[in-house]
Amino acid sequence: MNRCNTRTFASTRTRGPWLATLACLALLGGAASTAATAQTVAATGLARTFPANALRGTLNFQDRTTALLNGNAIQVAPGMRLFSPQNALVMTHTVQGKPLKVNYVTEASTGMLLTAWILTPAEAALPRKGSDTETNVRFEWDTKPAALR
Repeated sequence: MNRCNTRTFASTRTRGPWLATLACLALLGGAASTAATAQTVAATGLARTFPANALRGTLNFQDRTTALLNGNAIQVAPGMRLFSPQNALVMTHTVQGKPLKVNYVTEASTGMLLTAWILTPAEAALPRKGSDTETNVRFEWDTKPAALR
């Protein structure tokens, strides 16, 4: 008595290539949707959320451990993370010597640069602490109470 069914819908010889093709298409579809999502986020200008203690500045990496932040030297923390406008990690050696407009967070205990986000032009246009300029000019309406204006 033969228990093997020799008349299957898809034989083993033809099933293998079909499964391999389906697996490749699934992988390509997933990669394409991830790239499309990243482009959509960048193109639509959705605002990223930054920590409340993040400041704004200009960052220029000098080497692996040192950077210029607003023209002042700062040490880079060993686990420092630099995010692109699409929120992908950027290796610091790839942007060495290029001035970048960033939001950044420093370690409270050591003062080292811990995290920085490279800003899009739209994000850079938004006001943030650290980006405002101070002026020593006072106008008359600055000193009058609002009720007298």
